[in-house]
Amino acid sequence: MPSLKDLKNRIASVKSTRKITKAMQMVAAAKLRRAQDAAEASRPYTERFTAVMAGLAAAAGGSDSAPKLLTGTGSDKVQLLVVMTAERGLCGGFNANIAKLAKNHAAKLLAEGKTVKILTVGKKGRDSLRRDFGEYFVGHVDLSAVKRLGYTDAQGIAKDILSRFDAGEFDVATIFFATFQSVIAQTPTAQQIIPAKFDAVEGAEATLYDYEPSEEAILADLLPRGVATAVFAALLENAASEQGARMSAMDNATRNAGEMIDKLTIEFNRSRQAVITNELIEIISGAEAL
Repeated sequence: MPSLKDLKNRIASVKSTRKITKAMQMVAAAKLRRAQDAAEASRPYTERFTAVMAGLAAAAGGSDSAPKLLTGTGSDKVQLLVVMTAERGLCGGFNANIAKLAKNHAAKLLAEGKTVKILTVGKKGRDSLRRDFGEYFVGHVDLSAVKRLGYTDAQGIAKDILSRFDAGEFDVATIFFATFQSVIAQTPTAQQIIPAKFDAVEGAEATLYDYEPSEEAILADLLPRGVATAVFAALLENAASEQGARMSAMDNATRNAGEMIDKLTIEFNRSRQAVITNELIEIISGAEAL
């Protein structure tokens, strides 16, 4: 049974932990608002940009002069997985859920006899994947020094991916990130970005515009930007999801610390009462002996 001093020290320690988790929750709440606004503001542009490219792709997809980023290499033997996670932990299952989705996808591809290459963005994803898939790593992007994500950060990642594709290092590229739904819901998502993959476009939408120059020429210019746009949107969704998950995790930790303090306080009071009772029994017994 722990002594009164041990219980008192433990209560003080848990109280200090509760102060830290409460402070982290408040910081995450402040950052969440800005990150959520950025993610939601990017969605209309991303959706419309994708819709325009989908219309162009529907018109140019069957052409022999269609860009390679649209048609692909004609094979899916070598797959590049771009796993985007956070640089920091203490955000619940945010990093683990993205890593789990990437692991399952990689395991499925390897079982089919395909070659897997992994590019990690964020320290936590790299740490999670290193043990089982470290031999497949081909690169890492460190964003720990970035205070606020910008389009230039996405361009740097997209440039790396595109240069690898132009060098013939892979056939298909897929990015893994978490789509922000709410503070308590972040959905792990896998999105193929090379070759470009679009939802079906209705005929009326596909023939809405006449393009000059040709659809193929415009796509050759837009598709690399589309990769950067997809990466940037994924980074923004990840940033909002990370803060939402951290806010929720720290709220749970704060409440759990409060419950532990209550239990320890009850145990401390009972132990102290037992000590007092024993002392009274000893005094009374001594007095009776005299």
